[in-house]
Amino acid sequence: MSQLKIIETGDGSHSLLNETLNETYHSTHGAVQESLHVFIRNGLQFWQVRNPKKKFSILEIGFGTGLNALLTLQEAAKKNLEIEYTTIEAFPVDMAFVEQLNYAHHLRFESEKYFHELHRAEWNLPVSISANFLLKKQKGKIQDMILREKAFDIIFFDAFAPSKQPEMWEKPILEKVTKSMASKGVFVTYCAKGQLKRDLKSLGLEVESLPGPPGKREMVRGYSR
Repeated sequence: MSQLKIIETGDGSHSLLNETLNETYHSTHGAVQESLHVFIRNGLQFWQVRNPKKKFSILEIGFGTGLNALLTLQEAAKKNLEIEYTTIEAFPVDMAFVEQLNYAHHLRFESEKYFHELHRAEWNLPVSISANFLLKKQKGKIQDMILREKAFDIIFFDAFAPSKQPEMWEKPILEKVTKSMASKGVFVTYCAKGQLKRDLKSLGLEVESLPGPPGKREMVRGYSR
């Protein structure tokens, strides 16, 4: 069983260290700033520029600490968006750790209340966290799941690094995920490995390397036609 430890990252926000893998859930340079940069600004907000809609769907690979979901919920509240958020997690974080994470101190809205609701929501059932945010947490491995084709507008691919969890970055997994992207969909990840970019291109995505968050030179964004 994985051993977890809470750490403070460079922007003061917490992350978790998986001591079994010797891998953190976020950049040690800043958990909140990494999630904002990769997934909110270069994912959600970029998709909205190309698709000025108020209602859309997101698939997240790796619920983890729930930080990406919380930041997305905050974005929905600020901009009056209607978001259906599906997230897949094989190894949920215990509430004993969740209750110690300090994200509420870094975000301006009812983040602590919503953060705990995200984690306490039933698995494998749709749960309305707010009027703007429908959460669907799927417990299990993506390898064992069927994803509807062309179902999601945005993909947050947030698995552990390829060096630690290579099975999550294999082409059959990427193919399953990219097939679930709707027309004009967006795929974002913190990873910038050359093999990832080649695989995404071979699966039909337009792929670009973008400046990464602090401490990381690049990230990757792909989009479907």
